[in-house]
Amino acid sequence: MNKKTKALTTEQYKEIIQAMKEGFCGCRPNERIATALVLEGNLGLRISDIVKLRLCDIVRDGDRYRLEIVEQKTGKSRVFTVPLVIQQYVENYCLRNGIRRDELMFPITERAIQKQLKIVCDYLGFEGISTHSFRKWYATEIYKNNGYDIALVQRLLQHSSAAVTQRYIGMEPQRIEAAIQGHAQLL
Repeated sequence: MNKKTKALTTEQYKEIIQAMKEGFCGCRPNERIATALVLEGNLGLRISDIVKLRLCDIVRDGDRYRLEIVEQKTGKSRVFTVPLVIQQYVENYCLRNGIRRDELMFPITERAIQKQLKIVCDYLGFEGISTHSFRKWYATEIYKNNGYDIALVQRLLQHSSAAVTQRYIGMEPQRIEAAIQGHAQLL
C-alpha cells in the first residue's frame, strides 16, 4: 500500500470527475477514464481490477446485481452487490460508447489512467492523489457513514486485519486527536 497516497475528500472526487468529463484548457474530456474512476470510488475495487471489467461481469441476481471477480493483486475471489444506480450508470456508458457486453469496458492501461489523473490533479492543484485515492475514499466514506464500523470496511476491502484497515483509511489518528481535544477540561 502506498502510504503517501491519501483518500480523496468528496469535494475532490467531484472536482476530478467533473474536470475529466468536461475537459479544460489543454486537456480534452475523457469519459472513459472518468467512468473507470467513478467505478473505483463506488465499488472499492483497485484500478487493476477495473480495467479488466466487462459489462457481462455484472450479473442480475433476482432483484439485484452482483459482481464476481478474482482480485488481480491478491488472487482472492470477491462477490458483492452492485447498486442498481451503478449498474445503470455502467450500462449507459457502454451503450453510449458502443461497447458490447463481452468487451472490456476500459481498453486502456492502468498507467494511462494514472497519467491522465495526474494531469487533472496538477490542473486542480491537488497533491498526493493517485488512482488508489479513489479506493481509499470509498473505504473512508463507508467507515464514516456506517457508524465507524471498521470490521465492515475490513470485510469489504478483504483486509487481513482491522489494524491494516485502520492504517489504510487513516482515521485512527484523527479520532485520537479529536478525543484528546474533546477531553480538555480547564477549571
